[in-house]
Amino acid sequence: MTKVIDTRRRGLLAFLALAFGIAWGWEVVAHLGFGWSLVNPLVQAPAGVAPAVAALVVRRWVTREGFADAGSRPRFRAAWRVYLLAWLGPLGVAAAVAVVGVAAGHWDPAALPGVPFVLLLLALAAVATFAFWGEEFGWTGYLLVRVCPGRPRRAAIVAGLIAAVWHFPLAFLGYSEYRHLAYGLAGWTLWIVCQEVLLAWLRARSGSVWPACLAHAGNNVVLVPLSTALLSGGFGVETQQLLIVVVLAGLAAGPLLREKVTTAV
Repeated sequence: MTKVIDTRRRGLLAFLALAFGIAWGWEVVAHLGFGWSLVNPLVQAPAGVAPAVAALVVRRWVTREGFADAGSRPRFRAAWRVYLLAWLGPLGVAAAVAVVGVAAGHWDPAALPGVPFVLLLLALAAVATFAFWGEEFGWTGYLLVRVCPGRPRRAAIVAGLIAAVWHFPLAFLGYSEYRHLAYGLAGWTLWIVCQEVLLAWLRARSGSVWPACLAHAGNNVVLVPLSTALLSGGFGVETQQLLIVVVLAGLAAGPLLREKVTTAV
């Protein structure tokens, strides 16, 4: 048992060192060294694959545990309903956020998107799924099943907190700008924690990390642009973020209170 615990700890430390070291190191060099904007997806890409690289290295060479519990198989036939939920879920969250904005009287009717535009965003999310494997193979494929064995709810929250901190440099290097940095980072952290709970639930339901990749893509490609456009008429960035967090927290409460949110290690 001691050997198993030592292996897990060694793997986690190596994973975190690589995931943070590669991503943060590249972001600092790219922005401060070369003056590149982190808004550019091509500049984001090396940092975005850091968690997957870390998981691959740890599983293959550090702990030699292999990939049996990595959730790499798509399992689409058995879990197609989960994929559908992962694909359309971000659109549903955006609609719920818009309802809140309408109720508050702070929304921009002119920004209401047409059906073709929404379908385009959904198509882009499906394509972008492969790009978000770089994060989710690390967060949901390794960290989630190693950080708190036997405690899936705690594991989802801890993994979400770690993933949130991993994103923090973006708020200091020109990717995200907040009028109130502390509030912005707090809201961002809650957003990512709620998201990780939902992604963990998707993985548990499907036995695969791919629905989590799809939902993560939908968060960035569907939920964020739609919510930003619809709420830009009267809410600041921090308030927009808070409204999204409220909706996500309501959804995440279900898995936390009633369901196992991840597979057993």
